[in-house]
Amino acid sequence: MSETAPARPAARELVLPGEALEAKGLRPGAGVFSDGRQLYASVLGIRSVRNNALHIVPLVGRYIPVPGDEVIGKIIDVMSSSWLVDIHSPYPAPLHTDEVPWRVEFGETHKFMQVGDAILCRVASVDEVKRVRVTMQDYGLRKLQGGLLVEIPHSKVPRVIGKNGSMIGLLKTGTQCRIIVGQNGRIWLDGELDHVLLAVQAIRLIEAEAHRLGLTEKVKALLAAGPAPTPR
Repeated sequence: MSETAPARPAARELVLPGEALEAKGLRPGAGVFSDGRQLYASVLGIRSVRNNALHIVPLVGRYIPVPGDEVIGKIIDVMSSSWLVDIHSPYPAPLHTDEVPWRVEFGETHKFMQVGDAILCRVASVDEVKRVRVTMQDYGLRKLQGGLLVEIPHSKVPRVIGKNGSMIGLLKTGTQCRIIVGQNGRIWLDGELDHVLLAVQAIRLIEAEAHRLGLTEKVKALLAAGPAPTPR
């Protein structure tokens, strides 16, 4: 009787410029173009599906905002009726007082958020000249209190999240941390210090080996080993 060979893990969905894409029922998103019948990749990158659209996340370059993306921003300027937000992109984004979950009087913006504060927000719009507008007017969007911010290339975000959220679920369970991953490559971690440090180790492992097979098993092994002892 012949033995069945063990199944090999699926390769990462890396696509080349001009490659035809399997996209039944999906509309073209960032990094994708159509000839009217078929969708094609316009850049070298990783296949990603969000909001019924097929995107190709480029392997090089900075994060380019896409409407609907949840991102982690940093306040870099405070004005009388708005804040300026760094979203890890070439394009900073204004956040107006009518786009936050609080009633803010003119000139009182500094009472709510200051330079250096981190926020979870959503890209509301991007116009033809790349002016970006962000909002915090939706469920779960908020100012992030405490915790630690880690930055990775935005192209590695799909790998940190994993298929159907498998990798991020593994990280949360294995580190007992609260974790928020922004589409712009910023990750917010909160928990016990040794667990946060373990989560950072795991994220750096994913970042370094995102395109290698067997990554999930390596992450599982790292998490199973637990946090390194804290020096006394």
